[in-house]
Amino acid sequence: MILRLASSEDYESILAFYEDVIERTPDMGLYARWKKGLHPTATGIKAYIEEDCLYLYTEKEKIVGAMAVTLYQDEDYHPIQWSYQLNDDEVAVIHILAVNPDCQGKGIGSRMIGEAILLAQRNGKRSIRLDALASNTPAHKIYQGLGFEYRGKQHLYAENTNWTDFYYFEIILNK
Repeated sequence: MILRLASSEDYESILAFYEDVIERTPDMGLYARWKKGLHPTATGIKAYIEEDCLYLYTEKEKIVGAMAVTLYQDEDYHPIQWSYQLNDDEVAVIHILAVNPDCQGKGIGSRMIGEAILLAQRNGKRSIRLDALASNTPAHKIYQGLGFEYRGKQHLYAENTNWTDFYYFEIILNK
């Protein structure tokens, strides 16, 4: 399997991939609560592609996993008590990580996060941060098993969840 940067030619395949993940992932409504058309959105996916930060994990041209890795953090991350107060451009953030339902439970998500860590290190980032719904306990276990530390929560509104708690995690790359 290889991790590669998505291109505009991949757009329709990526939309179909995320729709399949939403439809066929066991307990999606309980843990991640992604909903078709609400999260992740077609507009958001297109923006990640145009920003050159959407990555595909593929095997024989088939999308096995996808994630966005921005090489900066947005102001949504400012209120959290991080290990270190870093400038937005010193941080990478993982977004919309998903694995094909037929491949879940095989360590692919962990390998993708490992690739994101390498990408962030190659770009001189000092940490990687991410958020997950408080209800997404399977993801929390994966993140913490890979060395990410829980750093806090925020009660936020999202179209797919309404008002809910988001947990924030971080791994320090370069002290």
